[in-house]
Amino acid sequence: MSSVSAAAFYEAVQKEANTVLIGNAEVVERLTIALLTNGHVLLEGVPGVAKTTIANVFARTSGLEVKRIQMTPDMVPADITGTSVYRAQTGEFERREGPIFSNVVIADEINRSTPKTQSALLEAMQEGEVSIDGETLSLPSPFFVVATQNPIEMEGTFELPEAQRDRFQQKLVVDLPSSDIEHQLLDRVDQRSELRADQANVAVTQADLKTARKAVEQVFVADKIKEYILQIVAETRTTEELEYGGSPRASIAFLRAAKARAAIHDRDYVLPDDIKALAPSILQHRLILSTESELSGRSVQDIIQSILDSVPLPENIATNSH
Repeated sequence: MSSVSAAAFYEAVQKEANTVLIGNAEVVERLTIALLTNGHVLLEGVPGVAKTTIANVFARTSGLEVKRIQMTPDMVPADITGTSVYRAQTGEFERREGPIFSNVVIADEINRSTPKTQSALLEAMQEGEVSIDGETLSLPSPFFVVATQNPIEMEGTFELPEAQRDRFQQKLVVDLPSSDIEHQLLDRVDQRSELRADQANVAVTQADLKTARKAVEQVFVADKIKEYILQIVAETRTTEELEYGGSPRASIAFLRAAKARAAIHDRDYVLPDDIKALAPSILQHRLILSTESELSGRSVQDIIQSILDSVPLPENIATNSH
């Protein structure tokens, strides 16, 4: 099976998503990469940049069942995972599954829920199962979480701890649109009156997803590429500009995501460019600035770019295992 199947999957999703979304091609690409590699995504952006719509459109085009959870401070873990309800008519307890039992779970404003509730969601992401009153239940397959957060309204929020952020394969930042993109948005709204996720059609099937995932697994990664990944992650741990660097989860995320990026761009081997392109979304939520960096106004993105500039690019990359 060639990686063409993954490229066709991505092309179909991107084409259909573009009938509703404008200027979000890179976010759709990264969501596709995460879905193809059993990863989860943290989507950050100011209010009004359509974070939830992007996630909904992506789920709809992918042909997957989707449930949205509006995270609030008064939520408890059972609101996400489910609980047992006593039925007086039968004298028995009936299991009521929570919204986490879905292929795609959109956790809106995850930083508005308490650490205990955040932990219930993130543990389910990690384990692929939940316990309801002592009974362990497997979550659907595929299972894909897109959590959103707003970086500017921090009052009454609970920032995700670094150990919890590390469970997300990628963090994607949805920026405010350029004036050209915003003009296209106005034109489209003028034609349709509103843009809704349900205007997107199903573009692929779960069978297509399985085929694409198998293609991703078969992508070749040369030893020099693996060494390049390890060098980048090692630099995040040794630079004095950071308090904390990437864990082995970051290295694994690089490997898996790079294979998917190669496959959706119709290659069966990984290039250094795949690693460089993915570095910001793989690393930015895992790194913690040193006090000196904060005081000097350095950003995590600045440091990631400095590391990419300093680590030598591998040369003469093997494109197959022979």
